[in-house]
Formats: sequence, structure tokens, C-alpha cells
Amino acid sequence: MTVGRVGRPHGLDGSFYVAHATPDLPAVDGVVSVGGEARRIVRRAGTAERPILRLEGARTREDAAALRGAELRAEAPLGEDEYWAHELEGCAVVDGSVAVGFVRRMAALPSCEVLEVDRPDGTELLVPLVRDAIRSIDVQARRIDVDLRFLGEGDSV
Repeated sequence: MTVGRVGRPHGLDGSFYVAHATPDLPAVDGVVSVGGEARRIVRRAGTAERPILRLEGARTREDAAALRGAELRAEAPLGEDEYWAHELEGCAVVDGSVAVGFVRRMAALPSCEVLEVDRPDGTELLVPLVRDAIRSIDVQARRIDVDLRFLGEGDSV
């Protein structure tokens, strides 16, 4: 979840103001993701409305300036077989060796989350995030293997 954006530098030690800070902004020793990289908060000052942070690895005003505008994300650790929506967006979807399409986004339905898959023919396929529909998810390889028979599409691919 987004907890703010890196604002203008504050001082010379790598600290910066947080723009659009939310109440979920972690305290000192908390971790935020900046540009996809997890960094520990080593200093937090200012007020709740106008916090000032310094992140691990930022030691100079130039370090803070280089991060300006970047989104700050605080993400709780995930359990096994749990994924962030942004990790799955753009993944190739296959049924074994058969290409099915690419994940456009994850959406929440009343009963479960689904992957909205754009197919090469311009149609959309909704894949529920349930074990029967998904054989495997490999975030590193950007590949999701689904069971089209379970989805009622077995021989129509």
C-alpha cells in the first residue's frame, strides 16, 4: 500500500520530507519499498502531517534528491501462495505449453480475487485465484500456469 512519496530533501544527511503521508507510514526501523527496493527507516522526525524520513543507504542531500517523487510503499509480509497484484500484472498465462494471454490486472469479486487475462484474439478470460484453476505461479519467471479445462475452456484454445 502507498504510504507517501519522497518529497524535497531536508538537511544534508539524506533525510527528506514525505509528501502525501498516510497514517500507515512506518516508524523508525520499519521498512518501506522505494522503486521496488526495500529500505529500512533509520530516522523519523517532523510531525504526523509532515514527516521527515531518512532511509538506510541515503547519506547525503543528493541521495535524497535522487529519490524525489518516488512512491513509498509499506507492505506486510506475505504468506506462502500470496501475491501482490502488481507482481502478477503483465505475467504470461499458459496452460502447459499453450499460450493463453497476459494478466492485465487482479480484481476482487465477492467470492474471490480473479486475474483479468487479455487473450491474443482480443477477448478476456477471468481466472479465479483458486487452486483448481491455477497450477502454479512463478513471479520470477513472470509465468502463471492455469487449467483451462477447469475454467470450461479445455479444447477451445
